[in-house]
Amino acid sequence: MKLQPSEVTAIIKKEIENYDSTLKMESVGSVIQVGDGVARLHGLDDCMMSELLEFPGGVRGIALNLEEDNVGAVLLGSDSQIKEGDVVKSTGEIISVPVGDALLGRVVNALGDPIDGKGPINAEERRPIEGPAPSVLERQPVTEPLQTGIKAIDAMIPVGRGQRELVIGDRQTGKTAICIDAIINQKGGDVLCVYVAVGQKQSTVKTVAAELENAGAMDYTIVVSAPASDQASMQYIAPFTGTAMGEHFRDRGQHVLIIYDDLYKHALAWRQVSLLLRRPPGREAFPGDVFNLHSRLLERSAKLSDTAHEFSPHLYKAGGGSLTALPIVETQEADVSAYIPTNVISITDGQIFLETDLFNSGVRPAVNVGISVSRVGGAAQIPAMKKTAGGLRIELAQYRELAAFSQFGSDLDENTQKALTRGERLVELLKQGQYRPMSVVDQIVSVSAGTGGYLDSLPVSDVRRFEEGLIAYVSASHPEIHDRILETGKIDDETKAMIKSAIDSYKSTFQTEG
Repeated sequence: MKLQPSEVTAIIKKEIENYDSTLKMESVGSVIQVGDGVARLHGLDDCMMSELLEFPGGVRGIALNLEEDNVGAVLLGSDSQIKEGDVVKSTGEIISVPVGDALLGRVVNALGDPIDGKGPINAEERRPIEGPAPSVLERQPVTEPLQTGIKAIDAMIPVGRGQRELVIGDRQTGKTAICIDAIINQKGGDVLCVYVAVGQKQSTVKTVAAELENAGAMDYTIVVSAPASDQASMQYIAPFTGTAMGEHFRDRGQHVLIIYDDLYKHALAWRQVSLLLRRPPGREAFPGDVFNLHSRLLERSAKLSDTAHEFSPHLYKAGGGSLTALPIVETQEADVSAYIPTNVISITDGQIFLETDLFNSGVRPAVNVGISVSRVGGAAQIPAMKKTAGGLRIELAQYRELAAFSQFGSDLDENTQKALTRGERLVELLKQGQYRPMSVVDQIVSVSAGTGGYLDSLPVSDVRRFEEGLIAYVSASHPEIHDRILETGKIDDETKAMIKSAIDSYKSTFQTEG
């Protein structure tokens, strides 16, 4: 084949025309050691803390250790295809995730990528997973209730918008169930929800997503899943990913409830990452910054001031939004004085303690009212609930004390017998089925029947049936009670008389039925 000089000239001219002479600068390094999801890199002299790195094969990583002669990074994917000497590129970006309305109703991994098989997520914005907590000026006190729909909590351990209330207890005591009920109870309201599953079984996460779907709650919920099969690095960033997604709505003036399930497994993941990066271990082999890990996460939950945007115009678009956190911590043998439980208790605004003995004895939710507390207290309740449930905790405390005392003697005076009778029925009244949250007005009617002594003459076995019938009766025959309480949020003497009259009326028919 003979080449024509004119053809060769034409090709060379075309190449010269298309030649791009602009220089492209890339910060690259090389892998000097890799294994167990951690890599040590050489040559990334201008690398930033928490910077996103690109490894061969599309694997990403985060720079966590910036040392004099090398960088320690955790891999957000498999390290099986990465070998010593491979080229690593720095992206110049801090790790961020997609945020916005497109994520609602979806199940995503710790990087915000969809894992529910429903196609790609077309999010218009991204947000760094780490961010500053609102300052003192940008916050306002917790005054607005966030109803969980669970009588024992809303009546005695209330949660307010912007609060951080720890849910703590041994395994299989109903911690996740309480939080799922709280999400379901937001249906029809103005609260969006984020559920972050850290180190859970994939089957558990699938069950939770299915329950939320069945209850119609996925429409306003994002599920972030970093299951036990994921790398420790993915489990470590998952709560921060969920928080960034929640903060996006909070900064738009909306209200968000976020569940971290659970922070003990999160601490274990961070311990694994830290030990592999050869950071010095502290108490129980956890790194020294494990307290900072959870405090910088939970401090981002807040009720923003109505004028928050004036203080931080670069960050907040609207004021008045809130991010409410329900972190879960699993204990071993009910040891709330262990390292991680005490850390998180000291960061949060109260705790809901669930007890194995109560759960096994049929008291569900198994809330131990004695050591559970909300440090916001009545400020997170509507006045009607505050007035109705005021004496409930005291009566239950007296019952617990007398129940222990009465085991040693058979001769009990009349007042002691009355307190025991009332206490037994109140304990029964506070039992509640899973995935059956109650509206605040129904709770007020129910608690009024208990504290008003209307249940004292009933057998304990009839209390739940009486309560169900009473709520249905008041809803159908006395809707004005619901309207008055919802309109004013208070119970005046007239409303109180109406509730008393309705309970009396229903009780007379209940006795004849019984």
